[in-house]
Amino acid sequence: MLGLALRRNPKRAHLLVSNVLGKHVPGPPRTVYGTGVALGRRVLDLLGEAAGRAVVLGYAETATGLGHCVADGLGGVPYLHSTRRPVPGVTPAGGFEEEHSHHTSHLLLPADPALLTGEGPLVLVDDELSTGRTVRNTIAALHRHHPRQRYVVATLVDLRTEADRAELAKFAADLGARVETTSLATARIDLPDDVLRRGAELVAAHRETPPAGRHAARPARVALDWPAGLPDGGRHGWTPADRERFEGALPGLGASLAAALPAAPRRVLVLGTEELAYTPLRLAGAVEAALPDAEVLFSTTTRSPVLALDDPGYAIRSRLLFAAHDRPADGPAPRFVYNVAGRDWDAVVVVTDAAGDTPELHAPDGLLARLGAHTPHLLLTVVPSLPHPLRGPAFSSYAPDEVGWLLQDLSDVTLEAPAEEREEAIQSGGAHYAESLPVEYQPSPEYQRLFHQALDASAARVARAVGTVTEAVLAERAGPGRPPVLVSLARAGTPVGVLMRRWAAHAHGLDLPHYAISIVRGQGIDTTALRWLAAHHDPADVVFVDGWTGKGAITRELAAALAPFPGFDPSLAVLADPGGCVTTYGTREDFLIPSACLNSTVSGLISRTVLRDDLVGPHDFHGAKHYRELAGADLSGHFLDAITARFTDPGVVAGVAADTAALLAADRAPTWAGWRAVERISEEWGIGDVNLVKPGVGETTRVLLRRVPWRVLARRGAGADLDHVRLLAAQRGVPVEETDDLPYSCVGLIHPRYTRGATGADGKAAP
Repeated sequence: MLGLALRRNPKRAHLLVSNVLGKHVPGPPRTVYGTGVALGRRVLDLLGEAAGRAVVLGYAETATGLGHCVADGLGGVPYLHSTRRPVPGVTPAGGFEEEHSHHTSHLLLPADPALLTGEGPLVLVDDELSTGRTVRNTIAALHRHHPRQRYVVATLVDLRTEADRAELAKFAADLGARVETTSLATARIDLPDDVLRRGAELVAAHRETPPAGRHAARPARVALDWPAGLPDGGRHGWTPADRERFEGALPGLGASLAAALPAAPRRVLVLGTEELAYTPLRLAGAVEAALPDAEVLFSTTTRSPVLALDDPGYAIRSRLLFAAHDRPADGPAPRFVYNVAGRDWDAVVVVTDAAGDTPELHAPDGLLARLGAHTPHLLLTVVPSLPHPLRGPAFSSYAPDEVGWLLQDLSDVTLEAPAEEREEAIQSGGAHYAESLPVEYQPSPEYQRLFHQALDASAARVARAVGTVTEAVLAERAGPGRPPVLVSLARAGTPVGVLMRRWAAHAHGLDLPHYAISIVRGQGIDTTALRWLAAHHDPADVVFVDGWTGKGAITRELAAALAPFPGFDPSLAVLADPGGCVTTYGTREDFLIPSACLNSTVSGLISRTVLRDDLVGPHDFHGAKHYRELAGADLSGHFLDAITARFTDPGVVAGVAADTAALLAADRAPTWAGWRAVERISEEWGIGDVNLVKPGVGETTRVLLRRVPWRVLARRGAGADLDHVRLLAAQRGVPVEETDDLPYSCVGLIHPRYTRGATGADGKAAP
């Protein structure tokens, strides 16, 4: 049942290595699960009728799966495990310390805090009970907030001395509560007084040689039909209803994994990742049931640093070291897989959660690369499964094949606020602009006429730019049989992405995939959406698309956000690049793109994207609203069709050919002239914040539609391209000042240091 190994830990020299836990030694899933359930039966016998009111708490990381099995043995009572991974948006309901551990702090993060406030028994589960100190810390921390009468400590092996047992009894008496223990085995370890020094010397004396592998397997993803809304484990709580749904889905999930394995495998390892143990264990059991002729074993990765020594009498024979891949709160650190290297696996299945499916997992020094050296077949499955893209007409007025929105639908949530309230909150630091939405602008009849006039006047010009940027993308990013995957930055980039897709179909007969993704200045890109893209497409094929550049803030944001995600190219393709920020564009002229004149009614009836902790969880897509009620005013299809109709104009065709040839031959290095101009304008006008200076026709229009404008600077002689800007400025009482020294057609200035008292509650600029 137990072996012994040396830790690389200055606080404790030895490690008891369980052969039935599935942590350091791969074991048959039926044995690992059966052992945990048997321990649960011991608790059931101890509690009797009170078992139905119990809650089980497992310790991270070693006993997260064991505790879950104990809960099953009790008949499926609620379960929670501690965690060392903080989760944004989830407030800890408690925590405690484990002094001897290499990482001492534990958090309790139940989605429903009431899970820990009941009056029934609390069952604490760990793989071993050495002194009882951690148990006392846990009970004391929880009892201070929610006292209860009875606690049970369940463990595989009880190693306490008589003094330790007396200490726990005294603790219970002082607490005024009943604290009982049960275990599958008892044992005693006698250690010399100088064990820490001698253990450290032994560890230092051995130089481990990384085990050599003879394979170079690349991971193949296996998508499981994970039940919607079902947790991946007990980090945030697991209810009897969750258990019932999981048990119903488990045979099908196991069959899907078994079907993805190579034919007639002899030996298969299903590997969980750190705290994610129960779900991989049960999946391993389902695979075992589906493949009765195969030897299926289960294990997990671990934080615990242990000396590996290839000796038959030693518990840890081999070690694989890799970089942590779940962005731990305590920073980058190594993680380990024990007793896996050199075992002649026909296949290894890695099961991780969405937070663990990061670039670090796929890095050259990551877990997958390490395992790929020791098996010819490497599979990866992520639970819970990532959300699915939304498509029209259920979400947006675009046709379903035009774009897949990597967003969640927040249409039923009230998010709109007056521009004045939003501006004051944003500038005071009380809110981020992505936490709310502006009230949708309803254009006057005069403004609508200007939109249609602008569309008629510029349709050919826009079509030419669409063709040019699409041809540049196809020339530089498409490979044989590898068409690019267009990913537009929602929402201004999305109409452009649809048009680029249409040009590729018109000119080349290509059916380019197109998705829309959220990126938020100061917050970064939607990482869940990136993981979805990486799971369904080669990241090297992804081309990010936007409508235009202003000063280049989003260009820089995109590059920074993608830095931790190797494989994605941070280059941005845009229709117009007046700021000189990118290398792939249709034109560098600052001209009116009619889609900039309106909001959702020219963008598929979709709002700007939303990112707020109480609405967007760590594994959710960012959100947006579908304004179905504005369908009568929707011009999205009309805009697209008007531009598409010009694709066959001889002047457009000839212009695209000439512009593309010139573009591909030109020196297109970004000049960042726009950024320098914005810095100068910010200083000259005493603004002091480049984020309040919005250069270009598109950005100026946004200021007038969504923010509290202060002034508009217009290049003298800009002409009809600014007719709609002048009209909006007049409607909001904003002065338009003409100037000769401007690299853009116009620049919108947001009111600096805005308050409603300074500017007026109507949002009009003060003189």
